[in-house]
Amino acid sequence: MRRTQAQGREQAGCSPTRISAVLLLGCALGVSTTSAGADNWPHWRGPSATGASREKGLPVRWSESENVAWKLAMPARSGSTPIIWERHLFLSVGDGDELWLWAVDRDGGQVLWKKRLGAENVMTRKQNMSSPSPVTDGETVWVLTGTGVVKAFDFAGNERWARNLVTDHGKFGLNWGYASSPLLLDDLLVVQVLHGMKTDDPSYVIALDGVTGATRWRVERPTDAKAESPDAYTTPARLDTATGPQIVVSGGNYVTGHDPKTGRELWRGGGLNPSDAPMYRVVASPVVAGDLVYVASRVTPFLVYRGGGSGDVTASHLAWSIERGPDVPTPATDGELLFVLRDQGTLSAYQAKSGKPAWVDQRVASGTYSASPVVADGKVYVTNEEGVTTVVRGGPEFEVLAENRLDGYTLSSIAVSGGRLFLRTETSLYCIQDRARPSG
Repeated sequence: MRRTQAQGREQAGCSPTRISAVLLLGCALGVSTTSAGADNWPHWRGPSATGASREKGLPVRWSESENVAWKLAMPARSGSTPIIWERHLFLSVGDGDELWLWAVDRDGGQVLWKKRLGAENVMTRKQNMSSPSPVTDGETVWVLTGTGVVKAFDFAGNERWARNLVTDHGKFGLNWGYASSPLLLDDLLVVQVLHGMKTDDPSYVIALDGVTGATRWRVERPTDAKAESPDAYTTPARLDTATGPQIVVSGGNYVTGHDPKTGRELWRGGGLNPSDAPMYRVVASPVVAGDLVYVASRVTPFLVYRGGGSGDVTASHLAWSIERGPDVPTPATDGELLFVLRDQGTLSAYQAKSGKPAWVDQRVASGTYSASPVVADGKVYVTNEEGVTTVVRGGPEFEVLAENRLDGYTLSSIAVSGGRLFLRTETSLYCIQDRARPSG
């Protein structure tokens, strides 16, 4: 374990055993930090998996000619978000038929190495097989592809192990192609396969040993959802309870909590598809903040559960709900406000604990939104598919601070590290920095 990580654990009062960055997040108040004090971005939703960062001095305005520290050409579009640990930035990349993991120098934009993950990269609707984002603990980077390949590398690019979930457990059967990212929880790499539109095989959740890649457990996740409704493109989340961590999985008409030691389902909440509609796939991932689990459906409804419980918690643990939530973008929260972005370009803010609206359905730049919002430095960043990012003041009053346009179709969410924003379009990866401020 790196010295900066060990120091961070000691300062946070955590046990100095071998634990992942995700566990460090829980020990260190939900954030991971570099030695310079800047946030890492080890997971597609950031250091606390809530779409939030503690970074300060972030840019408000940029363009192709303003506040671009560097720009790296991309071979194709991707829904995958960059992940960052200190000066290492990692990207899942589709290039023609091939799938790759790239390591890039965060500060200069130079490609450090490229490692092939496999072939069979195809387009499925708007995405390709590079959509899942990698995850890292600062020593190892794990990457999953839409073709089922799972690999682990060290930071020098040496392969540590490889698996293929499709070879081992059958083809993925989702209508829009596989896009869930893995969850790193302690020494486990947790992957969900929730599908049913194009297969009769059961949905499942699997935990791989982070060091060896061996299967620690695999459990089926039953559902009575029909047609496309079993399909979910969500990423599992970590919930910390008084009795230990749990794995939260949403999709297939339900949100469920699982024991990380065995995969056993501990609780289940319904209500995601109240009319039992046949085309109710779920895209936006669950978000956990404190003891609350924020769960999206296909727009209607949006449910917030109190974590924990046992058995059917649909009635007993529902904290609050709203009629209309997001479809594709995953919400973000700074712990005070929850920001909900809808595909058509309206943004709402709710009190995170009570659901009381601060402001609702405020218009940002027109267009379609697939990237998820990011909260940092008192601002909310939302990016549409045309590469326009609206910067909104992240407080109880709605105020647009800027609209910024970059070239290229955009599916990927913004990552934040070292006083900079990292924004990926179809044609380029941009490092955006307020040039008047020093970087972290």
